[in-house]
Amino acid sequence: MSSLPDQFNALVLGASGAIGAAFVDLLSAMPRCASVRGLHRHSTPPLDFADENSIAEAARELATKTPYHLIINAAGMLHDGNLMPEKRLADLNYQQMQAIFQTNTMGPALVMRHFLPLLDGERAIMAMLSAKVGSIGDNQLGGWYSYRASKAALNMLVKTAAIELARNQKHSVLVALHPGTVNSRLSRPFRGELIGRPAHDAASDMLTVLDTLMPSDSGTFLAYDGARLPW
Repeated sequence: MSSLPDQFNALVLGASGAIGAAFVDLLSAMPRCASVRGLHRHSTPPLDFADENSIAEAARELATKTPYHLIINAAGMLHDGNLMPEKRLADLNYQQMQAIFQTNTMGPALVMRHFLPLLDGERAIMAMLSAKVGSIGDNQLGGWYSYRASKAALNMLVKTAAIELARNQKHSVLVALHPGTVNSRLSRPFRGELIGRPAHDAASDMLTVLDTLMPSDSGTFLAYDGARLPW
């Protein structure tokens, strides 16, 4: 991350997942990274998207520390073992939609509300992990209703927040970032162990993309290889 100041500070949300843990490992190994902190439901402080207060409280506690130059939200939900992506309209129900939107849209929205002010004022990046299947323009197959819609909604929130961010933090960057298919618990029911890349490879690719971003890139939807994705 040569574009960030020497001895930069990083924060990874959703650090207990495969991609989040990979981000923490890679950043920890960088000599130019002074500190990397990972938050999740069982960390100190805890971060639980099912508990709105935990998001605000975690941000308040970290606000007493040094500003962050890099914040990555790697938390996300496609299924939980019981709830699987809906293939048909007939599969839709409130319980599943609420659970998916809480993790993929509402939680990240409140992360932007409470954590964007923690960014360093000179050069800082926040990345929200999204998904290519959340692209309306790229949707050719249908299905996966709640997951697609929750990521499309997240993309709109990122775009909107980036416009506001530019008014008072003109050196900061906020983007939605697609990691590609990764071999993880999330992708395992969908042949992720066969077609997915290792989490460390995906995280490394995404860090490379983030390192190239300028304030003019804020509010964009990018893939792990740097390609711009259609909304």
